Amino acid sequence: MNSSAATPSTPIAVAGSPLRAPSLRRRMACWLYEGTLMFGVVVLPGLVFGIATNTRHALDNRHALQALLFVVLALYFVYFWVKGQTLPMKTWHIRVVDRHGLPLRWPRALLRYLLAWLWFLPPLAAMAPFRLSGSEVTVLMFGWIAVWALLSRFQREQQFWHDAWAGTRLIDVQPDAARRRQ
Repeated sequence: MNSSAATPSTPIAVAGSPLRAPSLRRRMACWLYEGTLMFGVVVLPGLVFGIATNTRHALDNRHALQALLFVVLALYFVYFWVKGQTLPMKTWHIRVVDRHGLPLRWPRALLRYLLAWLWFLPPLAAMAPFRLSGSEVTVLMFGWIAVWALLSRFQREQQFWHDAWAGTRLIDVQPDAARRRQ
């Protein structure tokens, strides 16, 4: 599907089929691929930050670096979600639209970005009060991610909850032949 074919006033239709959610397996594979690509997105800004601030130790300026990377990731995701897809979403034939099937505008894409942090915030918030070690936080993080992903099964349209709250949806844009093979 050509991304230029959809305008803000035209719902995205995929071969006349309803806007349905991709399988949880495909969404999580896309999510994993996205996480891998994030290393490439944050390396250059992190390097420039380290050089500009003369950072010699990983813990020096870490809060400023975290804030910078939060903004860099926001710019990356908002930019590509407004266009409809990130590279991993394109690979897995997934597109993000608003609840009416229209392309996202930047305020909704930004809201989706902020709400997507619910994948990570609860385990990270538990770290300080419970004095959890890094390995304990990692186990808690993977457990929370599994629970959060499975909770999409209880959402009416099988969307992740942050998408439901942001008024967005992930839709399956596989060609019909590929869809029939599944």
